[in-house]
Amino acid sequence: MKILLIHQNFPGQYKHLAPALVRQGHQVVALTCKVKEPQVWQGVRVVPYAINGQSTPKIHPWLADFETKLVRATSCYRGAKGLKAQGFEPDVICAHHGWGESMFLKDVWPGARLGLYCELYHLTEQPFLHFDPEFPSKSPEADVLRIRMKNLNNRLHEEVMDAGISPTGFQASTFPEHWQERITVAHDGIDTRSVRPDPGARLMVSDDLTLTRDDEVITFINRNLEPYRGYHIFMRALPDILKRRPNAHVVILGGDEVSYGSKPPKGQTWKQIFIDEVRGRIATPDWNRVHFLGRVPYDRFLAMMQVSRAHVYLTYPFVLSWSLLEAMSAGAAIVASGTEPVREVMTEGENGLMVDFFDRDALVERLCALLDDADLRARLGANGRAFVQEHYDLASVCLPQHLDWVARLTELEPRPVRD
Repeated sequence: MKILLIHQNFPGQYKHLAPALVRQGHQVVALTCKVKEPQVWQGVRVVPYAINGQSTPKIHPWLADFETKLVRATSCYRGAKGLKAQGFEPDVICAHHGWGESMFLKDVWPGARLGLYCELYHLTEQPFLHFDPEFPSKSPEADVLRIRMKNLNNRLHEEVMDAGISPTGFQASTFPEHWQERITVAHDGIDTRSVRPDPGARLMVSDDLTLTRDDEVITFINRNLEPYRGYHIFMRALPDILKRRPNAHVVILGGDEVSYGSKPPKGQTWKQIFIDEVRGRIATPDWNRVHFLGRVPYDRFLAMMQVSRAHVYLTYPFVLSWSLLEAMSAGAAIVASGTEPVREVMTEGENGLMVDFFDRDALVERLCALLDDADLRARLGANGRAFVQEHYDLASVCLPQHLDWVARLTELEPRPVRD
């Protein structure tokens, strides 16, 4: 079978699937704007396409997002036409359509089956919009219209999607019902053989400090430190945590940019805004036990999870972070927000503890109680790892699900392009 993969940051979600398809004997080609020259990666022929065009100055702000996707779509379309001219005719196209690239691929290969990675459909009702009252919109009524426009890319892809796949039931549930009957829920998978407890793990946080399992380590991670992932809630809890845990070290991972939510005031970062808010309530010796490591290589992230005595995970109702499942796989004991995506993978008192997202006092209390109870930590950590092994293990559960999904795509009658 000939399979085409589309991802602006290839391999992205196809990191494990693409080589597995090659091992099955399929001809796999990836079309991406990430590389400049053709190359081969783990048996996958990686073909570059160039992005031609740019956003129109002063375009209506509600159209700016879609125009960016349209530029990628037309650029990818030209790259696909080049592949077709070389004689490549895929049986199946798998695409992460979030950046718009795959919008016109059925126009190039109408006989191909198109399988989409359905990450999220943007919804306008609570709790998806205006979840956090601390950051009110200047125009809440207009937000509903803007979010509806943001789904243009989703809607155009729905017309030509033969099947979809979503990593969690929560994410699949955000899509309209007429989508959901075509969406399979299957996570990308956690390599539980690599992401595992390690009693000998060591995390160097500075030239003169290395943390181990013997230390009381509290961990927190965002891709970028921002309110969407509860950074503000955690930071406001930090003064009380440090007072009540005089021997604890707090390790925080994350960049200074914005991944999902609104931007901070011009010239500022969310990271520094909330540092400035709480710093005056924290004595310098206590502040010296707080370690911001920024973004780190994966092995250092894994060491952080392995030395963690208690891990805090907070999120708006949004895409579930891989880091939560990886923390569970590493055997960390977790206190998390009881938001819907978290409740899909955690059960209160069984494989983690949950608190209301906004209740920082409860966060402090439950975190301290967890740190005081070694038996509870051991039980939650072991149960969390067992849950991930049973439901999210890469080799035994998730990769076979994805391979089966691709195989079933070939059995479908391709949906035609509609005018």
